[in-house]
Amino acid sequence: MWTADDWNDYEVIDTSKGEKLERWGDYILVRPDPQVIWDTPRQHKGWKSRNAHYHRSSKGGGEWEFFNLPKQWDISYKELTFHLQPFSFKHTGLFPEQAVNWDWFSEKIRSVKGRQIKVLNLFAYTGGATLAAAKAGAAVTHVDASKGMVTWAKENAAASGLADAPIRYIVDDCVKFVEREIRRENHYDAVIMDPPSYGRGPKGEIWKIEDSIHPFVQLCTKVLTKEPLFFLINSYTTGLQPGVLSYMLSQELGKKFGGTVVSDEIGLPVSENGFVLPCGASGRWECNI
Repeated sequence: MWTADDWNDYEVIDTSKGEKLERWGDYILVRPDPQVIWDTPRQHKGWKSRNAHYHRSSKGGGEWEFFNLPKQWDISYKELTFHLQPFSFKHTGLFPEQAVNWDWFSEKIRSVKGRQIKVLNLFAYTGGATLAAAKAGAAVTHVDASKGMVTWAKENAAASGLADAPIRYIVDDCVKFVEREIRRENHYDAVIMDPPSYGRGPKGEIWKIEDSIHPFVQLCTKVLTKEPLFFLINSYTTGLQPGVLSYMLSQELGKKFGGTVVSDEIGLPVSENGFVLPCGASGRWECNI
């Protein structure tokens, strides 16, 4: 498992009975997590002195219970700063487990000398991967169907000192954008994608990952340069295990470009008991340098 274990401002303190106790900077949150099927003693004081608690409803969804939490606050990862806020369906605007991927591709970008790497970040959310790639020196095209998420990403970039970085922000359906880039003959050295399990584009386009991901990966190979640097897929869908991601990348990237494919679970260390909390899977293709 690839573990995001280099955080200072974020911590999974404990996990028990379907929930995780987290520290986001100065604030303690309790949020549901379907992976936490174990029942361990809730001995940490944070379980009782949390700043907010997201309660899942038996009918689906849920709601926040607030005790003492600001509407917005910041945390940092190395040189990056992120605005956080609690919003619908338990999220805060950041997936901290992705830091393990940020570190991996940042090193790949920095390893290339003499030219600027062009990165396409699809389903780019609030811009964690965008900022990491830009900080490493890449020119990034950030694409997400939500105008609100793209605005949030711009704010994170400004907070990270990257307001003037070569980042192009696009509000669009990711599939349609890639199709247009192919017609325009625009090419990228690397692709990052963090597709949702299910979603709708700005004009009602339906995305269902089990049906859509393989054709989309095929499509994205056409927007790559002749000698691409890396390709990253993240998945939070239980049906897409690491092996599935490896097979797909080997079929579509390995056969076309050679290189190396590796996939694994990603996770976060749990400080109270030494567990590592599984947080989905990632598939990585990289060129052989």
